[in-house]
Amino acid sequence: MGVTPHTAEVIDAPPPHEAYANAPDLRREMHQVLALGAERDGRRVRTVTGPPVDATAAERAWLLRRAALMDRMALGNPGPGPVGAAARTAEQLARHDRRHPGLVAGPHHPDAITPDPGRRPYVRQEYAAWMAAGRPCGSGPGPG
Repeated sequence: MGVTPHTAEVIDAPPPHEAYANAPDLRREMHQVLALGAERDGRRVRTVTGPPVDATAAERAWLLRRAALMDRMALGNPGPGPVGAAARTAEQLARHDRRHPGLVAGPHHPDAITPDPGRRPYVRQEYAAWMAAGRPCGSGPGPG
């Protein structure tokens, strides 16, 4: 659970085991996130198998999946390196969502969840909502 910074109101962010219940295994997700990053950076051409992808939504899907991957890795290895990487990628997602509030999928805006422990509850909220929505546009490779 997170806490709102100004009111100390408790916010229900799903616990990791719920947020990531249907996530691909770490190895598969790592490969998929790397592939999305290569497409994003122009190092790999996107395979055209569907309608055009909205660039902002695709960027958000990459940020979300990368932040969720880093969060999951930090859960398994809670040292300062993995936890720091999880916090940095979570903050990058939060910054993106502040600029594009229409893409927020969960019930709470990124600033409604306290930065401690590094906006990771926000990542879990958004990943769970994204999965529940069927991994919408810009999500790249699916779990199968």
